[in-house]
Amino acid sequence: MSRPVLATLDLSALRQNLLIVRRAAPDARIWSVVKANAYGHGLDRVWNALGATDGFALLNLEEAILLRERGWKGPILMLEGFFHADELELFDKYRLTTSIHSNWQIKVIQNARLHAPLDVYLKINSGMNRLGFMPDRVHTVWQQLRGLRNVGGLTLMAHFADAEKPDGITHAMQRIEQGAEGIDAPRSLSNSAATLWHPEAHFDWVRPGIVLYGASPSGQWQDIADSGLKPVMTLRSEIIGVQNLKAGDTVGYGSRYRAGGEQRIGIVACGYADGYPRHAPDGTPVLVDGVRTRLIGAVSMDMLAVDLTPCPQAGIGTSVELWGQEIKIDEVAAAAGTIGYELMCALAARVPVVTV
Repeated sequence: MSRPVLATLDLSALRQNLLIVRRAAPDARIWSVVKANAYGHGLDRVWNALGATDGFALLNLEEAILLRERGWKGPILMLEGFFHADELELFDKYRLTTSIHSNWQIKVIQNARLHAPLDVYLKINSGMNRLGFMPDRVHTVWQQLRGLRNVGGLTLMAHFADAEKPDGITHAMQRIEQGAEGIDAPRSLSNSAATLWHPEAHFDWVRPGIVLYGASPSGQWQDIADSGLKPVMTLRSEIIGVQNLKAGDTVGYGSRYRAGGEQRIGIVACGYADGYPRHAPDGTPVLVDGVRTRLIGAVSMDMLAVDLTPCPQAGIGTSVELWGQEIKIDEVAAAAGTIGYELMCALAARVPVVTV
């Protein structure tokens, strides 16, 4: 750990965020979404801090097996179901709940030899047009699945494309209600945004993801600033070099930044190979020695430069927060033209991670 870049995970924040979700949806059970290696946090590091959840939802079979091997005995929902017929043997062995979103999956589960029926989430295409059956097909598929010996409990499932908007679920709910007409079954519809802002869509199970990790589903930190949600991941490093610029001097590849006068800058041990966004522009916020300042110049593979004008006391060895408690990941993502989800998931394997 000689290189100073480090990611710290606050597991108490993760536990608190789960409590906040439960308060937001008190009558629903919670699928804690831990796909993409728990949004880049490391499933093996953080799952136990979410132990008060009602179930885990993810995509990769390997991650589901990991949870079982670590001792999780509760429900596990495979959000995209099985990808190949031979996977059903492991779904059966590890008692995984599968989504069904395609006709071929129905045929596979019909013909499978299972020790016991599997619970199934029937996916409705709510207008997002990724996965799921069109509303006018849902009732027929529902009846098909009800008649299969390999199908246990049946739940209706859908997703929202625009739940961060005040009226963002209206059209989707119309499609869901059309598909669900005449079907008396549990429902799981709400993602993070709907869990926070659309209680009418909570129903039986909510599926929070990004909010568990303390970032906003809208990409705007201000939208959750009063929620009590706290960032789980903090990415820190240190200044490893200082340069004193004169007017006209440039910084970094492509000479994107040019000093307008005398200026002191710090070189930070963090770059795009660590997961920091390469396209972050000049002005992206950075915290140096507790003082907000800004990124200047193009981000390199292993280093980036910051303006030390607001913090003249800073020097080699001074602590830098790239995102976390003070510099919200949503701020950095917005500056770089992306979303906090991507930055979390892009944290590089070479960055050491510690939990507190």
